[in-house]
Amino acid sequence: MKPVTERKDNTEVLATYELEMAQVKTTVQIVMKDYVKYYRLILPEVDVATLALLDDIKERLISGVEMTTSEILDTRLLSQLHNEFKTRAQEILEQELPGLEDDVKSHFVLGMINELLGLDEIEYFLNDPNLEEIVVNSASEPVRVYHKKFGWLTTNVKPQSELRIQNYAATIARRVGREITTLNPLLDAHLVSKDRANAILTPISTKGNTITIRKFARDPWTCTDFITSKTADSEVLALIWLMIQYEMNIIISGGTGSGKTSFLNICMPFIPPNHRIISIEDTRELQLPDYLYWCPLTTREPNPEGKGEVSMLDLIVNALRMRPDRIIMGEIRKKREAEVLFEAMHTGHSVYSTIHADTCEQTITRITNPPIEIPDSMLEAVHLNIVMFRDRRRGIRRIFEVGEFAWDEEKRSRGIVKYVPQVIYRWDARNDKIVSTSEPIRLYTELYRHTGLTKAEVQDDLKTKKEILEWMVKNKLRKINDVGSILNRYYLNPQEVIDVIKKDGKPEDIICLTEPDKVCKIT
Repeated sequence: MKPVTERKDNTEVLATYELEMAQVKTTVQIVMKDYVKYYRLILPEVDVATLALLDDIKERLISGVEMTTSEILDTRLLSQLHNEFKTRAQEILEQELPGLEDDVKSHFVLGMINELLGLDEIEYFLNDPNLEEIVVNSASEPVRVYHKKFGWLTTNVKPQSELRIQNYAATIARRVGREITTLNPLLDAHLVSKDRANAILTPISTKGNTITIRKFARDPWTCTDFITSKTADSEVLALIWLMIQYEMNIIISGGTGSGKTSFLNICMPFIPPNHRIISIEDTRELQLPDYLYWCPLTTREPNPEGKGEVSMLDLIVNALRMRPDRIIMGEIRKKREAEVLFEAMHTGHSVYSTIHADTCEQTITRITNPPIEIPDSMLEAVHLNIVMFRDRRRGIRRIFEVGEFAWDEEKRSRGIVKYVPQVIYRWDARNDKIVSTSEPIRLYTELYRHTGLTKAEVQDDLKTKKEILEWMVKNKLRKINDVGSILNRYYLNPQEVIDVIKKDGKPEDIICLTEPDKVCKIT
């Protein structure tokens, strides 16, 4: 897979930035050509004679370094292999091509390592923090990427052959103890970097072998990021914080790519630090602050003989035996999983999960109809439903609705248990604001019963939490452990945090839990 040379006429450069990988800098340009946006990876140009010599050096390097399966699969040993290749390559280049430019030399070494131990030019895309998705459709067309700012872009990188794409898929599979073959042509796995990868081999994928990689956030979103970007506001997040603090159950709905998992992740620091958290996912996506008492679990697909599967249901049942205070489930998909999860809610466990639905009303419909088909009576356990929305035209994500499941009074009077959505907040698309639409019916009643707080005390608590969130935004606290340290300290000594905020103090004025004798280390 090599970048394709393009003519540079009739192009408009929309953005230019650099990627740094293994101390090697590579330039990226986003350009507009013939009214189409492209992602251009710019690597040093090498003449044919030098390229032939470099290929010969590459062959000698490959034959001179022995690799075992354990070295390829172990990330620590893989790092040693990287260094060994780099040292050996630099020595040979100094001997054979002493006049070679440093830029060409460093890119050759990096490219060789990526080709032998990684996913070739795809490694550049994985290293670009501006990308969310990487798609290889076949060897007959360029790689496409989804850019956070510019959306879908066609790149100037094209796979060399279908066999090469199949080798990438096999490399991904081997590193998680799986395999992808003609008899087993589907793969859902994760890379060493935690990015989620899906692969489908031909002829199931009729165009050619396909790989789709959804990138894992290296620097995860936090609640302050969501307030700053207007995805959420401090009033709604203060309510969610209160619900989570007092162990209410929350379901987050939304379409594909609407930000359900991201929103679930930014809410997790609201959990008190002394609570045992069990998370259950198909692939690891959640990232929680270091101080939380967290045990992440992931499912496992069966091997080619059909053995060794660990399903979502297996993990939910097992999690209930681990004395959890909080259970986080990646997504509700099947009836039996949902039954166990809702039973956990009814037995006093605090549960947070996601589901595909576009409104509060659709959430009820999805849960109470096949394939999930939970009885209406079990919806009583859900205290809050947050619906996420993605506006593709403007490239923004927003909380669309915040609601609860209220009784249908007409049917209730006839002895029929039926729940209908009661929307508390809704996004106003015209003004791009989340506005209050109605007072909760069940929410505060449940809260008073759980906590013994009066309505005035609840309102005061919400006001305080809103002020804390806005203070963190003002002080630009956005890293997950920075936000987590403030929330952690709030649970240990709320008055201390409130006093600092009322004086308009700085984060350094709040003492860390981990180092009580020192001020908080904000990075």
